[in-house]
Amino acid sequence: MDVRVEEKPFAQEQQGRKAPPCTLVIFGAGGDLTKRLLMPAIYNLRKARLLPDQFAIIAVDRTPKPVDAFRDYLAEGVRSFVSDTASGDATEPFDKQAWEFVANRITHFAGDLTLPDTYARLYEVHEKTAAVHQTGGNAVFYLAVASELFGTIVENLGVVGLAREKDGAWRRVIIEKPFGSDLTSARALNAQILKVLSESQVYRMDHFLGKETVQNIMVLRFANGIFEPIWNRDHIDHVQITVAETVGVERRAKFYEATGALRDMVPNHVFQLFSLIAMGVPNSFAADAVRAEKSKVLAAVHPLGDAEVRRSVVRGQYAAGEIRGERVNGYREEPGVAPASVTETYVAMQLAVDNWRWAGVPFYLRTGKRLSRRTTEIAIHFKQAPFALFRETPVDILTPNVLALQIQPDEGVSLQFSAKVPGPEIALGGVRMNFSYKDYFKTAPTTGYETLVYDCMIGDAILFNRDDGVEAGWAVVQPILDLWQNDKTVALERYDAGSAGPEAAETLLWRSGRRWRPIV
Repeated sequence: MDVRVEEKPFAQEQQGRKAPPCTLVIFGAGGDLTKRLLMPAIYNLRKARLLPDQFAIIAVDRTPKPVDAFRDYLAEGVRSFVSDTASGDATEPFDKQAWEFVANRITHFAGDLTLPDTYARLYEVHEKTAAVHQTGGNAVFYLAVASELFGTIVENLGVVGLAREKDGAWRRVIIEKPFGSDLTSARALNAQILKVLSESQVYRMDHFLGKETVQNIMVLRFANGIFEPIWNRDHIDHVQITVAETVGVERRAKFYEATGALRDMVPNHVFQLFSLIAMGVPNSFAADAVRAEKSKVLAAVHPLGDAEVRRSVVRGQYAAGEIRGERVNGYREEPGVAPASVTETYVAMQLAVDNWRWAGVPFYLRTGKRLSRRTTEIAIHFKQAPFALFRETPVDILTPNVLALQIQPDEGVSLQFSAKVPGPEIALGGVRMNFSYKDYFKTAPTTGYETLVYDCMIGDAILFNRDDGVEAGWAVVQPILDLWQNDKTVALERYDAGSAGPEAAETLLWRSGRRWRPIV
């Protein structure tokens, strides 16, 4: 496919649009997320010339460390990111000058986040840092910590005055997932946070929304006259959304045993993709206009009763198997997992949306661990053309028309359709046109956090969840959680590691004459 674009590196395209002066306060700065993802993202923003010169970082960690040693620790994460992404034409070597800009603005702050005194001391450090680096009092508080600390941190920021916006300075809080563990806890957390902050100050993070192809969904739909007119029940047969992982539970057994695949993936990652595909047309690209449409479509999902949960939802758990030639344990053999655990590592479901656009169109969602391939994909399956024209020809089947959006690992879009095979007779072959981001946009590798952190700094909340959207997502899955908790007869399907998932998930589509797109 011949695609012509104006090729501009990310840095050049965004040149001159620096974020305003601010201090980034990272809670959980000694953790894996900060080292592997957040600091490389800050480094990339500096390389792209999007960070202001008046910028500082307060790295809040439980354990005291010499600041030079802590900076070296974070530098390991940045260097590792550069090394791991060192293939491809767009990759650049480690930029020592960009990292030194970031490193020289890092202050290490040690304190117990459950103690009020920590926040009183943090207030003093923040005021001093703001004066030294001339940030104007603007601050982003990034909560890269365990979810049980979210409410405690926000409340204490309010007590000492760090959440207060005054004299033209803004204060914003980025909250990582999971936001609650069910509908009740999500509502309670929203209420606790919104006693201290206004909704405009809260940025609920879902890093999937930092992926270019996820952001491209809205552009694909609303900037192209060939797609939006057919984005409805008259032309679309069904939609498949797949989030497949090859990794197992790894070192997260304690977290995963209490969470499972449904809580971990569906109300956030999977529903973000679902809502962008299914939402109505917003009246603008303003954050509240887009988020209102996403919330409306989640609220329009047909409620699942107990009988529908049993029929339309599959839960599974991986057994021992083989992935890429390597033998791997089953979930129950993983360290820290109970020998008789019924925690699901896979979930598939069929949802319906009760509105005019999608009436009668099934949405099939699946996510799981230890599957045969790592992939995140949205596949729009269009209705078949009438076969009558081909009844006197050798053609016995028409190629399905599928628009597939690949989110990871290789971001891009493909369109599958029929074409005539060269020759004297009418014979059809399936062909595919592919668009790959890495082939047509020569951008440097990113972690996906760059856009999200930058958007928070400039006050654009379009890629962040609003309170009603979070609660609407939990409301969809709450009947599933309730039935699984209260009815121990609900089947837990076993599937071999390295497979595409349990057979019951295939049945979910087979009974309507459809089938999943292959993961292998």
